[in-house]
Amino acid sequence: MTSTRDSATDQYLSRFRAFEQTLNGQASTPLHPLRRQAIAQFAAQGFPTSRDEEWRYTNLAPLLQQPFAPAPKGATLSTEALAPLLFAGPQSPRLVFLDGHYAPALSAAGSLPQGVVLLNLEAGLRQHADLVLSCLNHQIQGERHALAALNTAFLQDGAFLHLPAGTEVAHPIHLLFLSTAPAAPSFSSPRLLVVAGARSKAMLVETCAGPDGRPYLSNALAEVVVGEEAHFDYCKIQQEGDAALHLDHTLVREGRGSRFTAHSLSLGARLSRNQLDTMLDGEGIESTLNGLYLANGEQHLDHHTLVEHAKAHCASHELYKGILGGRSTGVFRGRIHVWPQAQKTDAYQANRNLLLSPEAEIDTKPQLEIYADDVKCSHGATVGRLDEEALYYLRARGLDLGQARGVLTRAFADQLLDRLGDDALRAHLEGRVAAKLTALNGGRP
Repeated sequence: MTSTRDSATDQYLSRFRAFEQTLNGQASTPLHPLRRQAIAQFAAQGFPTSRDEEWRYTNLAPLLQQPFAPAPKGATLSTEALAPLLFAGPQSPRLVFLDGHYAPALSAAGSLPQGVVLLNLEAGLRQHADLVLSCLNHQIQGERHALAALNTAFLQDGAFLHLPAGTEVAHPIHLLFLSTAPAAPSFSSPRLLVVAGARSKAMLVETCAGPDGRPYLSNALAEVVVGEEAHFDYCKIQQEGDAALHLDHTLVREGRGSRFTAHSLSLGARLSRNQLDTMLDGEGIESTLNGLYLANGEQHLDHHTLVEHAKAHCASHELYKGILGGRSTGVFRGRIHVWPQAQKTDAYQANRNLLLSPEAEIDTKPQLEIYADDVKCSHGATVGRLDEEALYYLRARGLDLGQARGVLTRAFADQLLDRLGDDALRAHLEGRVAAKLTALNGGRP
């Protein structure tokens, strides 16, 4: 594995040198020193392996053995092809990216309050350079996270959202990062930067998707800055193709008195890893992390979370649920870290899992690291199968086995879907989840 890993690292270093040659005038922009620093950080680490504790249960062999190259610009997609991925009306703004490149013809301005900035990152750097550069890459420790460094090294474009202080966006903002998977295996580096000013309020929905049957890699990175007393909802929908590899890392910094809610829904990809780190960096913060993952066949879905309680009088609530069938595997590793000065912390973390077949497997490890003495913290994990008594009860009332399994698995998933604040989004995701549960239950709704 070491030689394969080193060979893959060398390939990406070589691709970076070729990538630099294509930048032309962009090589003189403020982004390029960040790229060079990031590729040096990646070179020093190489790809993580199962010997790294954070990657103990996730094998990147499918990535290391595939010759992925940067996705070229120029892919096209019809507006009609977007329809199954859309949920909102015409007033909701939309940015679309194909293979990491902005697609203005597929995007829509929607309705935004005056002063709110929603641009592709390239335009954001031209029009709001000081603001973008004051936040871009500031939360990332590239010397510790090789894949985050790799994203920055190949950074070309992405999405940029700025909410000025006191602004409220009434309709969800929708970002779509779509892979077209050209003939040769390719990778893209989606990037997102959100700066939510004090007392602002908005909901952002991010969809990552691509075609079935073709291998591609999406290595995504997001940075979110939530200002004092801001309310920000962030929903991530992962529905990549069945041969895809999806890696993403989201870093959030929350200001005093803010309210941040994350919803993570993982349905697709052959291999997916979702990492969410949030820093509660002010008093009076309330942070909520919701996650739902459904896997079948040979899928591997990995979720890592880190909640850093850095200040006193804050609360965090975390609930992740998984439903796994076939020979699929899942990973949940959640860590709550309470700093010594974070007195009066109230933190809760739970991971609940249903295994629908004898071959399905979940590795779960919730963790608490508490260095303060006046806190209320708890965590737990459960792994089980469908309740036989509940199945018997439903079958005794006229449902066959498939229908009874469907009712129970749907009820298990609905607890998280019901937490979505937007009715149209909830209805859209209920349909996606229902289709996945049908497959998990052997084709029965």
